[in-house]
Amino acid sequence: MNILKFGGSSLASPDRIKLVAETIQKHLKKGPTIAVFSAFGGVTNELLYMAELASKEDGAYKEILAKNEKRHLDAVKALIPVQSQSGILSKVKNEFNRLETLYEGVFLLNELSNKTKHVVSGFGEILSSLIIAEYFKSIEAEVSFVDSRELVICRNMNEKVQVSYEETYRNIQDYFATKNNGLFVVPGFVAKNIQGVPSTLGRGGSDFTAAIFAGALDVEELFIYTDVNGMYTANPSLVSQAYPLKNISYEEAMELSHFGAKVLYPPTLQPLLDKQIKIHIKNTFKAEEEGTIISRSSKENFRWVTGITHIDSIKLLNIEGSGMVGIPGFSKRFFEVLFQENINVVLITQASSEHSICIAVKDDEAEAAKEALDTAFEVEIEQKKIRPVFIEENVAIVALVGDSMKSHHGLSGKMFSALGNNNINIRAIAQGSSERNISAVIAKKDVKKALNTLHEQFFEVPSKELNLFITGVGNVGGKLLAQLQKQEKYLLEKLRLKVRVLGLSNSRKMAFNEDGIDLDNWQEALDNGEAANKQDFFDKVNKLNLRNSIFVDNTASAEIASWYKEYLANSISVVTCNKIACADDFVNYQQLQNLAREYGASFLYETNVGAGLPIIDTLKNLMASGDRIQKIQAVLSGSLNFVFNTYDATEPFYKTVEMAMKEGYTEPDPKIDLSGVDVARKILILARESGLRMELEDIEREDFLSQESLNSETNEKFFELLKKDEPEFQEIYKSAEKNNAQLKYVAQLEDGKAKVGLQEVGSDHPFYNLSGSDNIVLFFTDRYSQQPLIVKGAGAGAEVTASGIFADVIRIGKK
Repeated sequence: MNILKFGGSSLASPDRIKLVAETIQKHLKKGPTIAVFSAFGGVTNELLYMAELASKEDGAYKEILAKNEKRHLDAVKALIPVQSQSGILSKVKNEFNRLETLYEGVFLLNELSNKTKHVVSGFGEILSSLIIAEYFKSIEAEVSFVDSRELVICRNMNEKVQVSYEETYRNIQDYFATKNNGLFVVPGFVAKNIQGVPSTLGRGGSDFTAAIFAGALDVEELFIYTDVNGMYTANPSLVSQAYPLKNISYEEAMELSHFGAKVLYPPTLQPLLDKQIKIHIKNTFKAEEEGTIISRSSKENFRWVTGITHIDSIKLLNIEGSGMVGIPGFSKRFFEVLFQENINVVLITQASSEHSICIAVKDDEAEAAKEALDTAFEVEIEQKKIRPVFIEENVAIVALVGDSMKSHHGLSGKMFSALGNNNINIRAIAQGSSERNISAVIAKKDVKKALNTLHEQFFEVPSKELNLFITGVGNVGGKLLAQLQKQEKYLLEKLRLKVRVLGLSNSRKMAFNEDGIDLDNWQEALDNGEAANKQDFFDKVNKLNLRNSIFVDNTASAEIASWYKEYLANSISVVTCNKIACADDFVNYQQLQNLAREYGASFLYETNVGAGLPIIDTLKNLMASGDRIQKIQAVLSGSLNFVFNTYDATEPFYKTVEMAMKEGYTEPDPKIDLSGVDVARKILILARESGLRMELEDIEREDFLSQESLNSETNEKFFELLKKDEPEFQEIYKSAEKNNAQLKYVAQLEDGKAKVGLQEVGSDHPFYNLSGSDNIVLFFTDRYSQQPLIVKGAGAGAEVTASGIFADVIRIGKK
């Protein structure tokens, strides 16, 4: 005997039902077949919703009922030839007449009992099975409709159901004792209680029905057809990298289904486990896929962790107090109360001091549990020995599941470390006595991040996904995007990093794509985006709540820099070439450093000094190794170095500055570079990184521009004043030429003091031959006291700045 079960998604339309029929016919060629059917997709939910509406005297249920009746009648008309429709149309209408009568009763009584819920919710399976049985008759198949309510007997306990296996098995065995041919269509989910009243086996009970028939007839294998390719390593709708498992054990399947894997209804395994009946989960729409086989544990399919799952419809109940400590029988009373209220406990954890007990229950049972416990311990609460039960909402359980977890050391450490590194706070922890699962209670908002983090840790080829949100896509930002696109394959193959750009923004527009923005068409995506808004940009990044999120700032905006603390405080790393934040008041600079440490985020700004040169990184490494800075001398402005290397007094100074602007060496406002403010910020950052508490106003600045030009409000006015001041520039140049020196804008830090200014540098100095836009830094330290440690190279330009930002992103990836 073949036993198959088809879920509601497989029966959602007449076309899908025809596809199901093709699958069934393939099984029929191998022998007699029992096919168990769920209701048409979504029908059971609507049946219960109509009952709720009727109980509230809301006549809207009638319209929904009419739509459901039409849906089923339309299915009959689409599946069955006209000449064969009258009988089944009459049956369908008769079932809906019965439903209408039940809803009218609920409406008039303004009452909805559990008994009525069981009755109305089972109509979907009866209707779908009647229609499908008639469809098979119309294609000349040998088919029998088997009313499972006459065979499956259960005992109702409120909404909980227990099957009377002995009687049920005897009924099924007696019925099929002489049935050896054809197709037997069986409605799933429905049963009768011992009083003969229609009942159900619980949501998802069609799986259970199929398993009961398989257990009664002692078949070798049960096929469950659904809309996915089996049981997955994680929920594929939340974890894009999840993949189906070829084989898992009964125990693993039980743990996964208990902790939220919705492919299999948990009680399904009960009738199959003792008889070792295999379950083969397959995709109705992809019959060529292998699916998942659930059977005895096999060493051939060895793995430490089998799957990751979660339950998000729970609440935590906490009871604590000194009156619990050392009191025999307290836990017994606690759990006895829950038992009497028929409340299922999903997870339990107790402090070793016996000062508190924490349990997880289903959302809809939390209030009843609290009320019952507070009543049971009313005396202890009044005497302040314990506190009233506290309900914690918006939580979820994530669980690792695997038969071999108990044999492998360090799994829990890897699990909690991975979650902690992504700032996912763990509220409670529990491990099953079988050691087949490790469960953690976390905030519901972190579920997707947690599942992806754990899947990456335990199931994927060692790689790491970085999710970038970039603001500023001009010169530097555009080059960064080009570099990311060019190096995508290299990063994945060589560094095991998958870098995705999920958000982009400029001053006008912003665009998001949770699946990643196509870097071939990022400009088009941005042009078609919504109006840029810094608050909305942050809110979208924070709401996505993705692991390894990085905010990249390619601007020089003080307003954007003011948002860094929001990102860091939400565990979103910040990478920036914007110097304003690190050169802000020391307390703000320090706050950013503290936030990064507190929330496990990275705050990287290597490009603040020297573009792509590893200046800050070198300084940090010196300090971390115990060295001490004596003096720093540096040329830190690529733009100023370019200007004074190019200017030779044969062309006006302002033309050299214009050339530097066109080449992208200066900021859009060239005064920022020529005033020396930019260099002052850089030496300030180096001073702070070397351990000094210093403010920008503490840095001595020697201006070579006139005060009037420094105060000019527009670039046009600035260049007019540069033309006017040409004689002074000529004089500065000729003085250096006369002394056989080069003009360099030098920053120096020594004895806790810093200064910046234009200097004449002689031929014996390392700065003398510094060409183009290069930067150079001399680190004089305790270890490098005679010969300084020198970092030298290109210190300006969009390409090298972008490469510096790229390098900071990679640092986070390798962290």
